[in-house]
Amino acid sequence: MKRETAERRGRQAERIAAWWLRLKGWQIVGRRMRTPAGEVDLVARKGAMLAFVEVKARATAAELDLAIDERRLRRVAAAAEILWHDLAKAGDDMRIDVILLAPGRAPRHLANVWHGG
Repeated sequence: MKRETAERRGRQAERIAAWWLRLKGWQIVGRRMRTPAGEVDLVARKGAMLAFVEVKARATAAELDLAIDERRLRRVAAAAEILWHDLAKAGDDMRIDVILLAPGRAPRHLANVWHGG
């Protein structure tokens, strides 16, 4: 797949994921936030919870099972640690979430997927 096509597909997936989160009561506080440790696709807030969200889109639902691995989650977690200092308010908690997207399927939101490692 060409880089431009992948970029467009990724941005579209992030728009859909942000829409999904907003429908579930989350406020989007950041998009494509880059740090020296990596990038976080979306940062969302609901009450005192900040979720650092990795978004993955694949052509089929079966491919989604292979879309996320420990290495990728470790990068998101490292970036979240950096961003936390600028985004968190007193009393906030944080977690790493994943939203998986495939055509013809509702977004699959996996909450609190990273527990260190």
